[in-house]
Order: sequence, then structure tokens, then C-alpha cells
Amino acid sequence: MKSLNFLNNLRRETRQFAVIGLGRFGRAVSGTLYKLGYEVLGTDIKESLVAQVLNEKIASSAIQLDSTQPNALKEAGIFEFDTVIVAIGNYLEESIVTALNVKEGGVEWVVAKASSKIHGKLLERVGADLVVFPEYHAGCELAYTLTKPAILERFDLDPDHSIVEIWVPEEFHGKTIEELNLRNRYKINVLATGKEDKFKINPTPQEKLDKNLVMVIIGSNRDIQQLPI
Repeated sequence: MKSLNFLNNLRRETRQFAVIGLGRFGRAVSGTLYKLGYEVLGTDIKESLVAQVLNEKIASSAIQLDSTQPNALKEAGIFEFDTVIVAIGNYLEESIVTALNVKEGGVEWVVAKASSKIHGKLLERVGADLVVFPEYHAGCELAYTLTKPAILERFDLDPDHSIVEIWVPEEFHGKTIEELNLRNRYKINVLATGKEDKFKINPTPQEKLDKNLVMVIIGSNRDIQQLPI
């Protein structure tokens, strides 16, 4: 639930982000934020990656600097940003030192990429507000895509529980939530039903399910796996 708390506390008026580390992950974050209309400063120790970001126009600006040096971060104005994303994943020491530097520099929200559980714990110890594991989550998503193609979206609440969006199973078609007895039979709760931008939130037990629609459910991963999808 830490990620939910972080996102709830993140100020809605935040419009400025700094991304430190412009590898594939950092460029993806920078480009997406920039396309969404946010001001993004990209930084990397490698001049070639900085040049690539500028050429691809996936950041408001980009500069070369050594993020393990607090003075370099201060001079670049990194400490003035509301949110800093430390996207350094393959260099453990640089990642941890950078996260420590930006947190000690007064940055309110620090998001850091981790490549292992130990790496993640160390990042949390130095003050990272949110630690993400993109390779791990990408691997999990691929596994679900290959084995459970009916799962459209997934949000992990913790290691054992998730909120998922799935196509209504064929055998649920035309039956009500009450008739299917989903809470007792599968130990899941239906949060919404619908499609695209038209969803009915908290459907009643008398709501009939349609195989051409999707439903958003919450439950344990083990119980979700037992659904006929």
C-alpha cells in the first residue's frame, strides 16, 4: 500500500519532474511525462544519452552531469524540482548515492528504480519515497499475458492481492453477480463493469454480466487465478 500512499500524497499541482539516468527506462518516463504536458529535465553522465534525448525531443531540456556530486545537482537546479526520478538501475552505488543526494538536497518526492530487492531496500533506507522494479513487473505482466490473456490491466496492492480488469468470462455471460455468488465462490469483489470510458461503479448484486464487457475486480492473486479466464 506504500505506492498508494505515495500517489495520494503527491501534490496534484506538480508540474515539474527531473529524470536522472537516461537509459531506456529513464527515456520512457521522460518522454511520457513530456507528452502529457509536464516540464521535464533529463540528466545523465553520458553526453551521448543527453544528446539523444534532445534530438528525440522527449524532455523540456537535458544536461550532462554527475549525479553523485551534490554540487552538480545543486547548480543544475535539481533540488528545486518537486519530484525527481532516479532512473539509474544498473549501477548500484551511483543509484543509491544519487537518491541520497537529492533527498538530502530537499527534494520532496523521490522515485527510484531498483534492480533487486536488496537494491530496493537500500534505496528506501536513504529516503526514496517510492521504489519501482520495472523489469520485475514487466516479467510478471508478460507471464500473465501469455497465460491469462483475458486480464487487460493489473494493479498489485501488495505481493498477494491485486485489482485487475478482465473480460467477463464466457460462463458468466447473462448471469447476475448474485447468481454467480462471486464473493463466496471465488472470494472476489466486483468494483465496476463496463467498457472503455463507460463504467458502472459498484454494480448491484442484480447486475447482469456480459461477455462483451469487462469487469474490475479485487481479491487475492490465488483466488483471481481460479477464475475461468
